[in-house]
This record gives sequence, structure tokens and C-alpha cells, in this order.
Amino acid sequence: MANGRNQLTGAEILGFIDQAVKKEFDANRRVLSFDEYLVLLAENPNQQTRGSACYMADMMDWFGVTPATEASTLIGNHFSRFKLFDLPIDGIASKVVGQEGVQNQIYRALRSFSRQGLSNKLLLLHGPNGSAKSSIAHALMNGLERYSHEPQGATYTFNWVFPVERYTKGGIGLSTYAASKDSQHTTSFAKLADEEVAARMPCDMKDHPLLLIPQAHRRSFLEKLIGTEKTNAIWETLPTYLVEGDLCHRCKQIAEALLSANHGDFKKVLMHVQVERVYFSRRYRTGLVTIEPQLHVDAQYHQLSYNKSMSALPAALQSINLFTLTGDLIDGNRGMIEYSDLLKRPVDTFKYLLGACETGSVNVSNSIAYLDTVMIGSTNEIQLDAFKEFPDFTSFKARIELIRVPYLLAVHEEQQIYEKQLPQVASEKHVAPHTSWTVALWAVLSRLKKPNSINYPPNVSTIVSNLTPLEKAKLYDSGDMPGPLTPEDRKLLRATLKKLRDEYTNIPYYEGRMGASAREMKSILYDAAQNPEFACLSPLAVLRETEEFVKRVSEYEFLKQDVKDGFHDTIEFINTTRTEYLNLVDGEVRQSIGLYDSGQWEDFLRRYVQQISLVLKKEKTKNPITGKLEDPDHALIEEFEKIVEAVPKDNPTATKERDEFRHNIITQVGAWSLDHPKENVVYSKVFPEYWRKLEKHYFESQKTLLTKMHDALLVYDTDHPSSALSSSSTHGAHGTLAQDSEGVVLARQTVNNMKSKLGYCEKCAKEVIIFLMRQRY
Repeated sequence: MANGRNQLTGAEILGFIDQAVKKEFDANRRVLSFDEYLVLLAENPNQQTRGSACYMADMMDWFGVTPATEASTLIGNHFSRFKLFDLPIDGIASKVVGQEGVQNQIYRALRSFSRQGLSNKLLLLHGPNGSAKSSIAHALMNGLERYSHEPQGATYTFNWVFPVERYTKGGIGLSTYAASKDSQHTTSFAKLADEEVAARMPCDMKDHPLLLIPQAHRRSFLEKLIGTEKTNAIWETLPTYLVEGDLCHRCKQIAEALLSANHGDFKKVLMHVQVERVYFSRRYRTGLVTIEPQLHVDAQYHQLSYNKSMSALPAALQSINLFTLTGDLIDGNRGMIEYSDLLKRPVDTFKYLLGACETGSVNVSNSIAYLDTVMIGSTNEIQLDAFKEFPDFTSFKARIELIRVPYLLAVHEEQQIYEKQLPQVASEKHVAPHTSWTVALWAVLSRLKKPNSINYPPNVSTIVSNLTPLEKAKLYDSGDMPGPLTPEDRKLLRATLKKLRDEYTNIPYYEGRMGASAREMKSILYDAAQNPEFACLSPLAVLRETEEFVKRVSEYEFLKQDVKDGFHDTIEFINTTRTEYLNLVDGEVRQSIGLYDSGQWEDFLRRYVQQISLVLKKEKTKNPITGKLEDPDHALIEEFEKIVEAVPKDNPTATKERDEFRHNIITQVGAWSLDHPKENVVYSKVFPEYWRKLEKHYFESQKTLLTKMHDALLVYDTDHPSSALSSSSTHGAHGTLAQDSEGVVLARQTVNNMKSKLGYCEKCAKEVIIFLMRQRY
């Protein structure tokens, strides 16, 4: 009601929010006294004593793992995928596509650091430009940020709290709560209201609260807190940072001053400790820092400026010169530091990493900062090659874990990079089906290397050396075998897939180092979207822009590579992609025409296999109606073999070739059944080449009708209501077409099916049909 009786006032709404925030604040244990933190530590000592490497590895486990898919296993990729990398990466991408091998290398390195108690190496992601190095680093940062808000990811640091004078007696003031209303005794100043706090001083390094316990007493302290058995269990994996580390310079000064002022009363020192939960944030540089290739040092040390809070400190601290640590290394402590394009910086600016990785500490002016952080860097291959020639590279190599991040070599993975970005790229244009696939196929073809036959046994070398770029791409993508291979050759090639993928792993110019990057392919997509010749962002528009792109030889190294038996032939790859696209839309248009049921070819193949099986076994079949035994259907067998050209046309009676063909058919069915023991035989997958020949044969017989449809589409203009598909007649170069003419009816039916079932619009459906008819029919 308008009088507000049934509506909440602003004050009431704020009251609800206040209660919710307060409840969440308390539930998350955001601020604790040191005693309260000890309870938390005793409840879960393993969680509360993790170093940064263990914390990050646990974070990856917490998000979960997706086991390797059957298709990935088939091509020799047994890596699981961490679900962390399926989360959106702010400002970069919707997720990290592929790169499971890189994910697992990072995870193994983190677990190794955890066992050693020290992140003693910088993880250097290296690969060509645009291979997702930064995306991987930022995905890890996003994961840490999300995980730190979860109960399992709770991690703590501490502040020093100094109350107003009425809480104290004397200069340092650490006795009783004399000025309180109820005159009760206090054991901690951690939760005083803001107006009751004279000064609060955070730990610059976000040090672990356990470091407040003197190093000499730390183990015995844990034994008394959680028991000797549990302490022995975790002490071996406790990070060096917590076993041998100490407070940062300023906190050490404060602790020592308070201890002296209170004549060694350690409990009174801890009264000033406020334990606070840390929430990692890349935006606010809390435990997550990206260091760009800059020319200044990554940490500074300077005296704390005098301000009002300084004047409120106890007298014992005002006489001490307190210093503060700042900079990238300090902000990134307890979390992760990313060195973006590390090797673009002069070497002298990151030599400190040698000591920082080896000892876990770094000298900052007259102070030593002890670090507990995971360091991850990125660089491209050209800079890494130059760095390897540097005299001190050997020293750096011992403190760097090189992790290669190549371009993707699976078309379905590469396709995912562009799929979600297409609406943004296309703007107001419609996106035609297979656009992202077209981009991905050409990109992957440009990255493949020709197999070297000398690296394989004699019985395999001929098979792999005859692979075309397209066949190799299909092998990597889904394990599809080249059509002409015999069952025995298929078996050999399948057993060699892992060796094929790993062939160039240990050489500088590995497979996936050269080729078109995702960035370059996106520029092609943007150009295709702006091409006025095409009404939609379509594969044909992409191929047109790719033809222009490959002319820019002077700008891109991969365009300069020598062609070797079809590999690196970026111009020919356009034709290859166009042909594959034709095959795709050929099937779609045939399906959309609706003149036949595609299941008939499956039935035809099945019946043919059954009949030649009877022939080869010299058996008869029982008629299901009459019950009599009958000879195999030789008419069906001859019809099939004539269509698929089972024997040479110039020798249709060649008995030997015909028998070999039939035996090979039966063998292929058996091989497929062995590979797919839980599935019924799908003949279109076993014999895709014969499936296509059967379809083509049918469409050749319908050529007259298809020509009429083509003519109808040529004069079909969706922008005019007088179009052949919407009015009684249309006039054009091909004459007058009545609305109910055979070609117009078929064209209308085909376009409507492509729109409703396959995602085309009228414009790109017409474009595809005309393109197909001109190229194939």
C-alpha cells in the first residue's frame, strides 16, 4: 500500500542487510583473538598449516576433476581436466580450452613443492604468442580468489591492535580492563569497537599467525596443542616458512618491544594480536599480483611516516624506527605472483629470483623478507631461445620449471575458443553454422608437422609418412582413421597414435609452436563479419578473408615455412577446409531437402553386409514369410557394388578384386565391433565413404529436380515480397517460376528445414544451397 504499512522502509531494509552481513561475518570467522584462532588451528591443523603451494594444489582438487574422455584416451591423451579451468576468466576468456597436460604439470610441481616445504622454482609457462599462457595463470588466480571465500580455503594473518588509554595503565598499557562498564577482565583487544582502538597496524607480509610463536618453541607448542602424534605427522610436510621462518622486520620489532615492556609476559603480547581472515584478490593485490615487464624492483623498504595513528602507539613503540615493506613481492606473499612476459625485462632486474627461490627469502634494503608464495612466469619461445644463450642460464635453469604451452592441435578444442565469442564478433549479423569449425580447422592445419618416417618401425613408417595434414588433424581430433587403410594398418596406426603426438616433443621446433594463433584467427573473424559481400558471418566469408590473410607473408613467420608434402601449405589448406565444409553442408542440404530418409542408406549397408556374409560362408537365408531357404540377394549385392565402384569400371567381372573387397568389408565390421564392444554396428561410421557414394548416387539421379531448385533460389530474394518463395511468381534471368512449381516448392521446403532444424537464416541457407549446387551438382 502507498501508506507504507505493507512495504518495508529503507531503514528496515538496511536492518535486514545489516543482520545478514553480520551473520555472514561471524560465520566466516573473519576476526578472531589469538586464543580463538588456536581453537581453529586445533580443529584442523592440516588446513591451517598449509604453505602456498599446498594451498594452491588443494584449491585445484577442491574444484574437482573431469576424467579424460574416451576420445582423448584414444589419441593418447590420458590427462584429467581440472574443473577450475572451466570457470570464466575475467576480461580474458570464458574458460581455458584444452591444455590438460599443462594443468597436470602445474599440479605435479605444486605437490612437489609441498613435499619439499618450499616453492623453490619459478614455473615458467613458455609457448608461442596466444597459446593461453596468461589465461592459465589468471585462471589459477581466479581459483585462489574464489577458494579463499570458502570454509575449506580459510587462511589467516594478523594485525597489531592498541586500545585507547582508558584500557591501560602506564605507558605500554597491558594490564586490566579497568575502564569497562562491568569491570571484567579482558584477555584480548582483538574485538574492540573501532572507537576503542587507538591504532591498528597490519602485518605487511600477511604473515601466518603461527609465526608469533617463537621458532624455538614452535614444535613443542604444536605438540601440546594437537598432540605429539599429529604434530609428527604434519611436521614433515610443514612448509619451511613455518618451521624456520620468523616475523617480518616490523612485527618482530613490535613483538620484542611489547615483550620487554611487559617483562617477558608473552600472554600480554598476544593480547594485542588480532587474527584476521585473508581473502585473496587480484584486483586489490591481496596475495595475487601480476608483475608486468617493468624496470623497477619488486619490493621497497622505507620508514613508516608519522601520522595520528603513530602518535597513538604506546610509548615503548614510539621510540622505535618502524619500517614498512611494500611492493609486488610483498603484496603477493602467501598467494601467487605472476611474472607476465618475464624475459622481456633485463636479466638484472630478476636475478634476485635465484636467491628467492632457493632460500624463500629476499633482501630488501637492511631487511630480509621471508616469502611463502608460488611464482609463475610466462614468455614466448623467441625470448626463451635468446635467454638460453645467456651465460647465467644454467644458474637460472636450476630454479626454473619449464612448462610448455603449445597451440591446440584438436579441432574441437580450438573451435571452443571462438564459439562463445561469435555473437560479439558478428554484432548485428547472423552467425551461420560451422563458422567456428571452419576457423578452427584451418588454424589447426597450419600448426601440424609432417611425420618423419625414420622415427617409426618399418611396418608403420609408410602409413604415417603418407598421412595428409587433414588426415592427421582428424586423428588428433577424434581418432578417425584414414579411409583407404586396411584393418591391419588401422590397428597399427591406432597403436602408434601416442608416438605420433609425441614425435616432436623433445625438439625446439615442436608441433604446436608454429602456426596461426587464436588472436590472428579472431582478426580474420572480425574482418569476415565486416565484409559487406556476405549477409551473415559465415564459413564462406571466413574463407574469403583467409585468402586475403595468407597474402601477408612478410608479417607472419608461419606463412614463410617451406611446404613439405602438403604440410605448411596455408593456401592449399583453404581449399581443404572449403572441401570439408562442402562435405558437411552437402549432408545437411540433402537431409533438409526431405526427398528421402537417410536411414535407408544404413539399412542398405546392413543388408549388403548380411548378404555377402552368406555368400562368403556359402549359406542360404530363411525367408521370414514362406519359411523356405533362399539364395543370397545377388541383385542387391550387385547394385551396391556398382554404386560404390567395388571393382574397376573397365573390368566389372574381376573376381579377385570383388572377393577381396567383400572380405575387407567383413573384416572392417569385425574390427569396428572389437573397438566398440558395447555398441551396435553403425555402418555410416564404419563405411563413411560408401555412405557418401550412396547419397551422391541418389542425388545424381535427382539432378533435374535439383537444377530447378537452384534456379528458383537464384531469383529468390528475401528482401522483396514478390520472391518466388512467397508470391505467385517471380521473374529473373532463368525465366518465370510459378509459386507451385517443383523447384520453388523444393527450395521453400529445404530453406525452411535448414532454418528450423540446423540454425540457418534464410540468407545463409540460400547462400549455402547455391554454393553447394554450383560446386557439386
